[in-house]
Amino acid sequence: MKNTKINKVVLAYSGGLDTSIIVKWLQDTYQCEVVTFTADIGQGEEVEPARAKAKAAGVEQIFIEDLREEFARDFVFPMFRANAIYEGEYLLGTSIARPLISKRLVEIAREVGADAISHGATGKGNDQVRFELNAYALDADIQVIAPWREWELSSRESLMAYAENHGIEIDYQKQDKKSPYSMDANLLHISYEGDILEDPWAEPEDDMWRWTVSPENAPDKAEYIELTYSKGDIIAIDDEAMSPATVMEVLNQRAGSHGIGRDDIVENRFVGMKSRGCYETPAGTVMLKAHRAMESLTLDRNAAHLKDELMPKYAEMVYNGFWFAPEREMLQAAIDQTQESVNGTVRLKLYKGGITVVGRKSDDSLFSEKIATFEDDEGAYDQKDAAGFIKLNALRLRLKALK
Repeated sequence: MKNTKINKVVLAYSGGLDTSIIVKWLQDTYQCEVVTFTADIGQGEEVEPARAKAKAAGVEQIFIEDLREEFARDFVFPMFRANAIYEGEYLLGTSIARPLISKRLVEIAREVGADAISHGATGKGNDQVRFELNAYALDADIQVIAPWREWELSSRESLMAYAENHGIEIDYQKQDKKSPYSMDANLLHISYEGDILEDPWAEPEDDMWRWTVSPENAPDKAEYIELTYSKGDIIAIDDEAMSPATVMEVLNQRAGSHGIGRDDIVENRFVGMKSRGCYETPAGTVMLKAHRAMESLTLDRNAAHLKDELMPKYAEMVYNGFWFAPEREMLQAAIDQTQESVNGTVRLKLYKGGITVVGRKSDDSLFSEKIATFEDDEGAYDQKDAAGFIKLNALRLRLKALK
């Protein structure tokens, strides 16, 4: 990339350790103008300080945008219609944020006439792939500068030393000299990596968690919550209509207060390594449980089973950075078609880290009390029919047993 003349680059900028250094590094290495883009996707922290930091670094064009509604409506909610979960545990909180950031990076680059975009994802991580695949899907000719694949800085300590040598102000999360956790937050989750978590045997420090209380310290009284669905999306909580972003904010607060949503995962990164991370996903944990409960009442059995078979593939597409790929869009269309009947209300009980479904109802319910009853069904279901079904399905098994 250094052989290509870059006059202007748009940087995905948080104002944290990595991207604060990247601004200076881009200015010095490429002798180019840096435009910063900071997205508010529900980090739970004020994003405006990024403006002052960018100005102090000599940046003149600064984009700070509230994308919470777009993130929830166009990315998180479609993903939860698919019940997407990676390797049986990970709710894809980081993965699903990258396509939106990539989309805006490309759009801003076009708007300001930039030659390239840049990001702070490390050369060991998944995010470099997600940022760049999603960007190329939207602009085949976009140039990407990935400093972690170019510079000689190789650790958090070397980054902090660089910052000190160049007078770059950094907000440290810890008062000691250890590297801070590598953290990522949005409406869906907050993740923690690095520091003691690099030892998969080490238990996380309790004061690491930010969004959830420990289940031991959660209230001793359960809380009930009702979620209303329309076409697979939550549209109201306890009969109060809410936008997608507000739904997630409310669920994060209410579920987090009951210690719901913590997870400690060793995942397989597609760059070829195993990585241990801790995650808080209160809203997502509730949403997954409730959505499956709503589907259990309203989806046809075979459609639901096929959807479950396709889900791991969908989750892998999101995890691997193929949000804007035709196969994900094709699968999304099929999933959304199944959601036409996913309407109704689910009642949940939240208590000390656990979620229990305690009720569900829908005008589109496929549940028949008359057929399912253990009492007299007045001929609605002929139990003798089961004999033929069993005999036909047992035929090949009996033939094998005879051998």
